[in-house]
Amino acid sequence: MTDPQKLTADLVKCPSVTPEEGGALVLLEEVLSAAGFDCTRADRGEVSNLFARWGDKGHARTFGFNGHTDVVPVGDEAAWTHPPFGAEEVDGWLYGRGATDMKSGVAAFAAAAIDFVRDTPPDGAIILTITGDEEGSSVDGTPALLDWMEAKGEKMDICIVGEPTSVESIGDMIKIGRRGAMSAWFTVKGKQGHSAYLHKVLNPMPAVALLAHRLSSHVLDEGTDHFDASTCSVVTIDTGNTATNVIPGQTRMAVNLRFNDTHSGESLTDWLREEADKVEAETGVRIEMRAQISGEAFLTPPGDLSALVAGAVSRETNQSPILSTTGGTSDARFVKSHCPVVEFGLVGHRMHQVDERVWIDDIHALKRVYTGILRDYFGG
Repeated sequence: MTDPQKLTADLVKCPSVTPEEGGALVLLEEVLSAAGFDCTRADRGEVSNLFARWGDKGHARTFGFNGHTDVVPVGDEAAWTHPPFGAEEVDGWLYGRGATDMKSGVAAFAAAAIDFVRDTPPDGAIILTITGDEEGSSVDGTPALLDWMEAKGEKMDICIVGEPTSVESIGDMIKIGRRGAMSAWFTVKGKQGHSAYLHKVLNPMPAVALLAHRLSSHVLDEGTDHFDASTCSVVTIDTGNTATNVIPGQTRMAVNLRFNDTHSGESLTDWLREEADKVEAETGVRIEMRAQISGEAFLTPPGDLSALVAGAVSRETNQSPILSTTGGTSDARFVKSHCPVVEFGLVGHRMHQVDERVWIDDIHALKRVYTGILRDYFGG
């Protein structure tokens, strides 16, 4: 049997801080190749990506897994109780950067796939797409893998992204969609001068305050059947003015939006620009704006795929999982344009923290869930 605990530990020992490959994908390629998977590196730019397939291309049924081996920076290493890349096991926990997000998830689905095709070779194919650029810009990660697959005629019929989705205990939540995410930056330009001579200046500060209030107080929607209400948060206002007798010439503000499928990134960009134009007209300042859309909101409606996953989760964990769209973004936002996708993985509240760790029993439970999903999908 392929031990997901050992594979998790071996992956955690790889210092794969984005965009460094750190040996993680090399290790997985060796393990999967030895198990009969055809492996190809689909690297792009500085990013390393791995595509692995068992079974002939063109099968009537092809099941996919997606995940990442890159991790966020360690931060203050002196604050760690256990070495961030030591993979030390203490009192039932496995410690290390990426132990939760998401080397344990990759190890679990890789181990499940390896043992499944060895013990019960399915009438179909299994594809694993694993990137080294989920924690970074993601431009050359999963999108590069999907571009490569399209060029090569590779196709997944359905896919599970192994991100941490559980909240309090493994099996309590499945993600069937994600909110969209975008950011916008405003530069509000006035005229600098002495604060005692207001007739000679144009203060950008009241204008940015007005814009911040209008954006953050506006009710975008009341939520939908599957999504919470959309939000717009002012995250920073930066002026850099240390003098109290000087009106600054300009100031900058940034906002972050999390939005449901009532909106699109384009429609919200238009709304932001309209509000900025109104403030310009009312105050006389000039406002430049730049927007960046990280991902659109998407939903995989409850149906066969969510039922397939929920059935295996319930059987292996004795949980009745909630179908949710909460949280931040994930690479499912790219996969959804390729095939139906849901996310299921471990409890995620220790990810990105100092002393990140995973409960070892949960790694084995996750492998059992993934194995059950494969068995149910292929009718074993």
